[in-house]
Amino acid sequence: MTPDEFIAKWQSTTLKERSAAQEHFLDLCQLLNEPTPASIDPTGDFYCFEKGAKKTTGGDGWADVWKRDHFGWEYKGKRKNLNDAFIQLHRYAPALENPPLLIVSDMERIIIHTAFNGTVSKVHSLALEDLRIPAKLQLLKWAFSEPERLRPTLTTAALTENAARQFGELAQTLRQRGHDTQQIAHFCQQILFCFFAEDIGLLPNKSFSKLLEIGQKRLEHLPLMLTNLFNTMATGGFFGTEEIDWFNGGLFDAVTPLPLTRDDVRMLRELARLNWSAIEPSIFGTLFERGLDPNQREQLGAHYTDPASIMRLVNPVVLDPLREEWRLQKIKIAALMKKADAAKSTITRNKTIKSAQALLSAVFERLQNFRVLDPACGSGNFLLLALRGLKNLEHDVILDAERLGLPRSFTLVGPENVLGIELNSYAAELARVTVWIGEIQWMLNHGFSLAKNPILKTINIIDQRDAVVNADGSEPNWPTADVIVGNPPFLGGSKKRGVLGDDYFSTLGTIYAGRIPAGADLVTYWFEKARSQIETKKANAAGLVSTNSIRGGANRQVLERICKTTTIFNAWSDEPWINSGAAVRVSLICFGNTEVTPVLNGEKVAAIYADLTESDNDKKLNLTTAKLLLENNNVSFEGTKKYGAFDISGDLARSWLAIPNPHGLPTSNVVKPWRNGKDIASRASDTWIIDFGLNTSEIDAALYEFPFQHLLNNVKPYRDTVRRERTRKNWWIHEEARSGMRKALTGLSRYLCTPRVAKYRFFVWLDKTVLPDTRLVIVARSDDMTFGILSSQIHQIWSLATCSWHGDGNEGGRPTYNAKSCFETFPFPMGLTPADTGSGIETLDSGAIIPTVAAEYRDHAVAIAEAAFQLNQLRENWLNPPEWIERVPEVVAGYPDRIIAKPTYAALLKQRTLTNLYNKKPAWLVNEHVKLDQAVAAAYGWSNELSETEVLQQLLALNKARSS
Repeated sequence: MTPDEFIAKWQSTTLKERSAAQEHFLDLCQLLNEPTPASIDPTGDFYCFEKGAKKTTGGDGWADVWKRDHFGWEYKGKRKNLNDAFIQLHRYAPALENPPLLIVSDMERIIIHTAFNGTVSKVHSLALEDLRIPAKLQLLKWAFSEPERLRPTLTTAALTENAARQFGELAQTLRQRGHDTQQIAHFCQQILFCFFAEDIGLLPNKSFSKLLEIGQKRLEHLPLMLTNLFNTMATGGFFGTEEIDWFNGGLFDAVTPLPLTRDDVRMLRELARLNWSAIEPSIFGTLFERGLDPNQREQLGAHYTDPASIMRLVNPVVLDPLREEWRLQKIKIAALMKKADAAKSTITRNKTIKSAQALLSAVFERLQNFRVLDPACGSGNFLLLALRGLKNLEHDVILDAERLGLPRSFTLVGPENVLGIELNSYAAELARVTVWIGEIQWMLNHGFSLAKNPILKTINIIDQRDAVVNADGSEPNWPTADVIVGNPPFLGGSKKRGVLGDDYFSTLGTIYAGRIPAGADLVTYWFEKARSQIETKKANAAGLVSTNSIRGGANRQVLERICKTTTIFNAWSDEPWINSGAAVRVSLICFGNTEVTPVLNGEKVAAIYADLTESDNDKKLNLTTAKLLLENNNVSFEGTKKYGAFDISGDLARSWLAIPNPHGLPTSNVVKPWRNGKDIASRASDTWIIDFGLNTSEIDAALYEFPFQHLLNNVKPYRDTVRRERTRKNWWIHEEARSGMRKALTGLSRYLCTPRVAKYRFFVWLDKTVLPDTRLVIVARSDDMTFGILSSQIHQIWSLATCSWHGDGNEGGRPTYNAKSCFETFPFPMGLTPADTGSGIETLDSGAIIPTVAAEYRDHAVAIAEAAFQLNQLRENWLNPPEWIERVPEVVAGYPDRIIAKPTYAALLKQRTLTNLYNKKPAWLVNEHVKLDQAVAAAYGWSNELSETEVLQQLLALNKARSS
């Protein structure tokens, strides 16, 4: 059949839908040279006419044509309303396995609606005459044979990002004009909802777009027009000749449109052209919030957490338990309905059906009353996804129950099922709008009519307040809820005081004393609060996001407390995540009262420990039970935390060192070489530090003229802005000057250090004159025996098992060595512990240094020290080949020599770093470590062939024995 023949036949037909539909479709097959349904699928398994379908709104129906993974097709009679046909087909879509194309036709027109997941729907309309156009005919051919070719290129995520970015730019423009930020937020959200309402048909006949068009021409009348529209939406009524529904819900109660320029209106008109019905509110809210909030403006173009990642918490905590409850109830209901069908008397049948209905009613009541709390809800993405999940589940229950023979029910789950706490005023209001839009989208996408009068039901689901500290310094109460989910704020324990201020920091310490260590990250307070809610039966389970550092250090104590009162039943230990626009590594942790088999990183396990490792029932290895050992106390410390630009270049430092001070004391008293983690893992930069120690007064510090003036210019202005009073007041002193570390280093000529965060765990020596940064962990020992034990594989295994992890979205997590969990829990070999070895040292003929030890342990000490000394010498020769460098004495006697590359070796020397060395692992390095490992294993009395698990078992046993 040619296009002309097809057009001629169907232009003249007067047949009704029932008489014409199948013949029309068969003619299309002939026109397109496509097989007919029966010719390739005689059984109707994947391609057929009159495909039975269950409507999403309940009841049975029939799709006129269906082809799996291609289309659902619905016919109407000539010139009938094809939009009604599309709505009907949309209701069939789930029963038709959600085909990517939904096609409607009335014999004169064929309209193709794309329905690919994650894309903005596109509509292709073909009139009969269009079939003469090859490109139009090709569209129809692809629908039959290659539907993927019709997949829209615009994704809902891209549409949403673009909309949020442009809206954020408008908010920023309004803010630059001095308007109140809260008023800007409310005004922008009113406009946002108008765009959405217009595109889903709640604002009729493009009334908002027309208003903007007129307003651009007559700008002086725009504020009044917006006021009239918003007022009408608040109460319902007429806007011009258009009848407007009653929206209300609080969104349009306060009507104070801001003055807009023609450029503003031009931007709004461009925004109005977007398909707002397809906006993804679960990500729009986050992105829009960044545009509204001046503190997040720099993150406007940053990424967001995708919904699939959030569902890794929502599914196990919210939905999976409810799905299982319904599965069990459905079995009981099915059995009752089967019994009713077999009943011989009407009385018995009715009684049995009533029992089934009672079970179903209990399920609906459970879902209707189920509450999800997000105590750090932001713009509501967790709440919306939880609400969608609950509504989807309720809808499945409705359809399943109808299939079992019970009467159709109506959806009752709604915004009141989700609750939030949010301090940020922008986010709190936006969360409500996010939930509203998501609720309306769900209802329309499932073929339900919207309840009206008003359309936006007033929902008091978001409390705008602090979730962990009340204004009066007391602990806040959280509302009772079935479950708790969310992404609490990330703020490192070392930064809490500086960011939050002394008063808030002290209040946290008072409220949560004995429950949360002072050094724990801010996120742990939400974990403890959720644990408390579960313990007091105000919640049953929780699923929260944390940085992956929660697995170690002070943070892990919060998880240990959780494990004592409830159970971690699902966790992802180290995953990429987006937080406030930044890529980070996180742990996703679900805990609560449940009897399900625990799942860790997607695999079933016997149990999940507080460090987010799995238990081994055979080995029973739980490293979270390791205790701090007194024998290791006051040996390991973090370096100083400067909190300001105390670091200076070597050239500047040397220029100051040559200038006398008015009191005659040398500048070298307060200006020293400095090392941070990068200096150790790479090559040392020529960086020095101004260090006024612990208690130098401001008057005495001023006598060191140039260093003091530098701090006055470069540190004091910054310190004046911080909240912590001590940090502000003592602005010339490092924020954490580490008095314990300084005391422990007294009398030592050198000390050990390791970067806190590093790909490899290596230890190096630093001269006594070098000040370590906070990103270094130092060990106040000068002997090669301790260096050897810490550099051994045995200690490496322990440190990796007890460390926390640090990383970002571009790389895997890197181990973070913690002085407490990695060093102070580590059991040294018997007789060689820091407490056993005293302060005396002995230099061996090789040059290796050992501490004084009991005679029966000396041979082990010597063997370890000799191997460690040799390893260090070879490493140093590789790092700084004598032929490539010159050692230049420093300007201050006693300071370490400067290492300067000879002219032809500068580039080569840059590549000589410890990280590069351990990346390569040359044979000589491996051999030296093997010798060292053998010496250390012998000191423990162990075979050198132990597996990592066996090493950890032995060390844990030693830890328990020594800490009991």
